[in-house]
Amino acid sequence: MTETLIGPFSLEKDIRKSRFLARATPARSAEEADAFISQIAAAEPDATHHCWAWQIGPICRCHDAGEPSGTAGRPILQVITAQKLDFVAVVVSRWFGGIKLGAGGLIRAYAGTAAECLREAPKEAIIERVTLTFHVPFSLLAILQARLQEWGLDAATPEYDATGAQFVLTLPAAQQEDITHRLLDLTSGQTSVSIVEK
Repeated sequence: MTETLIGPFSLEKDIRKSRFLARATPARSAEEADAFISQIAAAEPDATHHCWAWQIGPICRCHDAGEPSGTAGRPILQVITAQKLDFVAVVVSRWFGGIKLGAGGLIRAYAGTAAECLREAPKEAIIERVTLTFHVPFSLLAILQARLQEWGLDAATPEYDATGAQFVLTLPAAQQEDITHRLLDLTSGQTSVSIVEK
């Protein structure tokens, strides 16, 4: 099961006099991830490097930010993948302490700091959701609203027209078939349920 972070999280480590600060956040889009990275870089220009990686669905990016190629961004991205996380951006900032770590040491430092940060960060499962829409005549409105509450579902405020109300309902994709059948039974087939394409 793929997970994402519930909110921003950070963790700091000192490795051979260099300070490493990992910051992770949930990101719904590449723009959100890039804004998070830019915000950190702008807020702390005194850091020697701001190395980063993000994974959003099928798209991922990483950057070594001046460290030797392959020693920072890719190891951070590999940690995100290994921990089965998605919709996550991670920045590991480094303040150089005067001792060179070498390529292997850098990989261990960046990957280790990111891994510990992500391991400790509160997470939640990513549940695929689907949005359904359906129309209900006025005669069934009260019973439908009572049933939705009974089933533990929250519908957006319906839009009323001359014959009834149009509902929009977002629910876990695993419940789609069951809820569709329930709605058809409840309305004796007087409604048709369709998926709202995003």
